[in-house]
Amino acid sequence: MHAVEHSICAVHLDERTLVRRRPEVEHERSVAIYDLLEENYFRVRQDGVSGPYSLHLSLDGDKLIVQVNNRDDQPLTTTFLSLKGFRSIVREYFMVCESYYTAIRSATPSKIESIDMGRRGLHNEGAAMLAERLNDHGIDVDEDTARRLFTLVCVLHLRG
Repeated sequence: MHAVEHSICAVHLDERTLVRRRPEVEHERSVAIYDLLEENYFRVRQDGVSGPYSLHLSLDGDKLIVQVNNRDDQPLTTTFLSLKGFRSIVREYFMVCESYYTAIRSATPSKIESIDMGRRGLHNEGAAMLAERLNDHGIDVDEDTARRLFTLVCVLHLRG
């Protein structure tokens, strides 16, 4: 378990981008948030800024906005990450997820496992890219935190 000052205590997704989604997507979103709040490592490398943090995630055009607030939801810092490079991974990830959701209804276990391995590979690639971009902006995350945050970035991409 990581120190409380290097953790996320709340996550808020931009309500303007949250629309009714497939039950599988809603389940992934809620699991990602639950797991993220249960255990994470998130540290802003800026003097005078410490957690626990309340994150507000939103999209604006080709930017991911990561607003980092304190526990009382008072703004500490805001980071704008370019989504260039993410778009192709997210698009591929959605296609593989669609195949996976279709496969779990009727495919053989080995086919499902094969599709899931591809899905996890793309997810890991997106999470690594997100961790690198956050690091470039003075924010450190561990691998599990990056994976859960990438799931939430994917959810924000779904606009109906």
